[in-house]
Amino acid sequence: MSRLFAVARGMDEITANFGIDVPPSCDVPTETIEGAQGLIVIEKDGLRLLKSAPWGFPRQTREMRQNGEPHSRIGLVADLTNPLWDRTVVDPRYRCLIPMTGFAEAEGVKGSMTRTWFSVKGEPVFAWGGLWRVSDEWSSVYSGAMTNANEAVAPVHDRMPVLLHADEYDLWLHGSLGDLLALQERKYPAASMLMERTNDLWVKKKSTGTEEPALL
Repeated sequence: MSRLFAVARGMDEITANFGIDVPPSCDVPTETIEGAQGLIVIEKDGLRLLKSAPWGFPRQTREMRQNGEPHSRIGLVADLTNPLWDRTVVDPRYRCLIPMTGFAEAEGVKGSMTRTWFSVKGEPVFAWGGLWRVSDEWSSVYSGAMTNANEAVAPVHDRMPVLLHADEYDLWLHGSLGDLLALQERKYPAASMLMERTNDLWVKKKSTGTEEPALL
């Protein structure tokens, strides 16, 4: 999956969709790339809360530390059984729902790739299953779980987010590790998804000549 998703809905609609108990004071970012602020839904003391946090867990290998390199980010969780996540995934306190209205993939020739968006039919806002924690480096952070692409996404990319139906929200937030693995392994129904190819460039070229995901 690409590292770009959208939340093209207002705060009232998002809080209603996810049953938020305490109205948040944060803004809704229209588009989110890895490292930028995004919205997550968590539960604490029996209340469902919506908060803003940067996308991506901090990562720094021994070699990176030795070379004085800064932390990189892990924004996508490929394997929930990886030891990297073993203290997080089993604890419901560190589960989250990531609201989105669509996610994008890059398609086309390198250097002029365009955005192809995927959304869910009849679901103006839906959820991506994620993990979160409070880090020493960047305070609250989150990452999203990945799965094999279904037939709707596969022509563009072989991986996609773990998308959740509304009646699966509680299961993701409170279920066992086995429950989460089952949600990760099952394929979200391709017939429920929409694909929209656009002419919007995937990246923008900065004055330095480098490229980065564009935020429009």
